[in-house]
Amino acid sequence: MASFKRLSLILLTSCASLGLAACDGASSVASPGEGGFPAPAPAPAPAPAPTPTPTPTAGTPAAACPTNTGQALTDTGVIGNYRVCRIPTLVSNLTLPGAAQAPGVAYEINGRVDVGTDRGTQGLAGSAGSLTIGAGALLFANTTNTENDFLIVNRGSTINAQGTATAPIIFTAQANLTGTLPADDAGQGLWGGVILAGRAPVANCTTGVNDAAGTSTTCENVVEGTGNALYGGNAAGDSSGVFQYVQIRYSGTIISPNNELQGLTLAGTGSGTTISNVQIHNSSDDGIELFGGTANLRNVVITGADDDSLDFDTGWRGMVQFLITAQKPNNTTPDNFSMEIDSSFNPTTGANPEDALPRTFGRISNATFIHTNPSTSNPLAAIRLRGGADLTLVNSILVTPGACLLTEAGNADRSTVRAADAALQDQGPPRFNSIYFACGTQLAAQNGVNQVTVTTAEQAAFFTTAPSTGNTTNGTAVGAVQNGFYPTATTLAVAPFAATGLNPANSAFFTNTTYIGAVSGPNDTWFQGWTCNSNRATFGTTSRACSAL
Repeated sequence: MASFKRLSLILLTSCASLGLAACDGASSVASPGEGGFPAPAPAPAPAPAPTPTPTPTAGTPAAACPTNTGQALTDTGVIGNYRVCRIPTLVSNLTLPGAAQAPGVAYEINGRVDVGTDRGTQGLAGSAGSLTIGAGALLFANTTNTENDFLIVNRGSTINAQGTATAPIIFTAQANLTGTLPADDAGQGLWGGVILAGRAPVANCTTGVNDAAGTSTTCENVVEGTGNALYGGNAAGDSSGVFQYVQIRYSGTIISPNNELQGLTLAGTGSGTTISNVQIHNSSDDGIELFGGTANLRNVVITGADDDSLDFDTGWRGMVQFLITAQKPNNTTPDNFSMEIDSSFNPTTGANPEDALPRTFGRISNATFIHTNPSTSNPLAAIRLRGGADLTLVNSILVTPGACLLTEAGNADRSTVRAADAALQDQGPPRFNSIYFACGTQLAAQNGVNQVTVTTAEQAAFFTTAPSTGNTTNGTAVGAVQNGFYPTATTLAVAPFAATGLNPANSAFFTNTTYIGAVSGPNDTWFQGWTCNSNRATFGTTSRACSAL
């Protein structure tokens, strides 16, 4: 992949690379002698028991890279307190032992790392790969090289990344190891991120055309920021594996406008993938972006995203429950939202067919959005909804200094806000139930696109017209949250909506709660231990600082 490294990344980490020590892991084995059989020698004295390899103490690099990994790792020396073990650029069957099994080890992502090769829309091409990562493992990007560093799990391959509440798996940048992050935890965009490419249906096809059922075997697209990695297919239940109790820090390389790598990119990822207890911290682009697919997310924390915290488009039809987002207070991206929702865009023609199917439909319950620095290039708003996409948001709290909602309809029939149409897989205008809106300037902002405007009055009706019910539209920041993201007596008094009513047939994803927002109060601990603390949000004493390891 062509190099698009930011000069700032190279300057930041080049000095740290000078301390990278070479490692001589070679060993010698003597060859047996030649000739006749000698007379038997006297029996030797018993050899002393071998001295076991010492387990490194805390803060001590391992003596060598682990060898029980399936594929060989390359020992590249020591950085700080860690033995650096480079991951192969093509993973076929690799296991990375966790912190308890391999203390003092950090696994290096050097350039692009592919798990398997692309197996196509039907899983008939290429070869599958498997990557297993143990609890507490530390993976970092070699930001001193000339390539964009990222990990991609290709279509038909799997990742099994299962951390725990006390030993999360951490993906980060080299500066996190060397202690050379910018002051005030301002680091971002220091490497690419993680991509899970799947075979679930998408609406945005570089080849072929899809339908509401997502049956096309030719509709696929290129993963943004990779150049050639593909996603999409006709397997809604496709699995890319397990991604659980994981942090992704300081990622999100911007290669060119509208061509970026997010912290976590879910491209055509199927509902068979388990994604829960994931934190994205300081992504220079979006925290998480979903390009089509059917993946569902639970227990998600996004802190310090420079662009959007959560972005979904191109036909994603999935669900999210228990979500905390805290935007960066000094974003450098002028067009940033807590949540951006779109439907379809054709990168080949530049066309925006808002009725391309499957239609984007996000269902989200129990979210707390803290939007601190509104867009400066668009009307100030925390949520942007456009492109004919559908949204149902329930049991949530939203705080912003700007407007809460910006709805755009760029075509003549106003597909984003028109009445429901089953033939077009359209649920109608956005739906809101049991939401506490603490809007700084106004409830809704308006913006004309192609001479089509959804007025503030029209948008205000979204919150009060059935099936929307139980919304507070004149809330205040003080009444919304306390101590960062905990509910107040005011928000605890809001009657919750029965989220199980949003479950599709044969799904039990959503659960009912007795509260709105992501957490019930100080005794709720689902976000503690496996997250990291920063000036964006603090998650308790059991969570370490994001700038520390």
